[in-house]
Amino acid sequence: MGTFFIEFRDPLFSIIIFFAIIFIITFFSYWWGRYKTKEDSRHLDKFLQQFRSLPSQSELKILISSGELSEKSWLLLASSYYKNGDYEKSIEIYNEILKLPNSSNTKETMFLLGKTYFKAGFLERAKQIFLEILKKSPRTPQALNYLLLVYEYMRDYKAALDVLEPLDELQIDITNEKAYLQSLELLNNIALSNDEKVQQLLEIYDNTHQLSYLVFEFLFRIDPKQAWKHFDSSKSELLADILWNLDSKNLDLAIISKNSFLRELYSARGDINLAQGSSVFEFDVLIQLKESSVNANLNFEYLCDSCKQVHPFAFTRCSYCHAIDTSKVEWNLSKDYRKDFSEENNSFQ
Repeated sequence: MGTFFIEFRDPLFSIIIFFAIIFIITFFSYWWGRYKTKEDSRHLDKFLQQFRSLPSQSELKILISSGELSEKSWLLLASSYYKNGDYEKSIEIYNEILKLPNSSNTKETMFLLGKTYFKAGFLERAKQIFLEILKKSPRTPQALNYLLLVYEYMRDYKAALDVLEPLDELQIDITNEKAYLQSLELLNNIALSNDEKVQQLLEIYDNTHQLSYLVFEFLFRIDPKQAWKHFDSSKSELLADILWNLDSKNLDLAIISKNSFLRELYSARGDINLAQGSSVFEFDVLIQLKESSVNANLNFEYLCDSCKQVHPFAFTRCSYCHAIDTSKVEWNLSKDYRKDFSEENNSFQ
């Protein structure tokens, strides 16, 4: 029998057995780890698959009421859908959370639901949500601000102005909001003539010295003479796009000749020859190209000085952060396609 137990005769055999056992343990540990990782990944994919496609209302109700995820987790999930623009999923989750009997975040959830309705364009539903919040908690400035925005988007400016009263009582500065809403109410009042609108709009501007773009855009469009009469030269850069697109027959050369920015702007456009160069790069290039056949023009975009979002169109209230009177005009050179189009028409004729 001793022949079968050679380890008693050869000490290397014990070492071989030791390393063999280590190899077997390592081998099974490695593949067991891979198997568990694969199973965990499959379980995670199965869990996430529930959220890649929106469950039905009954399925969502079961998922939320089952308590597998905490209420905070569902709120975070709804918030992520909101940020990705998937408002339908976000609204479904908020509605189901509000149906829970022992919800500890009812007010917060209602506000988020109203905010999502507003962002998705369901203004009437958003209004009802914010009114319900204010019915229970009147001193909620966030809800008041969004209710004001809802009324503004619905063009119910009288109701929006009424919202300013409780905001004022909460010691929140409403100066800009009041002037802005009064101006919108005025501009959308079909009972007033353009002359009456111009007069009242100038009164608002003289009292606040705010909303320069809103006021002068309307004035230069309706009554350029009144616009030049009340023109504030310090606002020239802010109104650069309006001034650039102004018809040549509506220019006031007496005012233009006294303002260096206006001289450079209209020299760059080619209306006058009162500047040989400019500190503004784009103006300087256009002035130097004036005698050449290169068709160049200015394009404008609008930066919100509050949130730094860039918009392709002019605004008085930023659609992203809702700040008022924070628009900053930026310009860049582009090809003047209007001249090319005009030349093509002339060639066809």
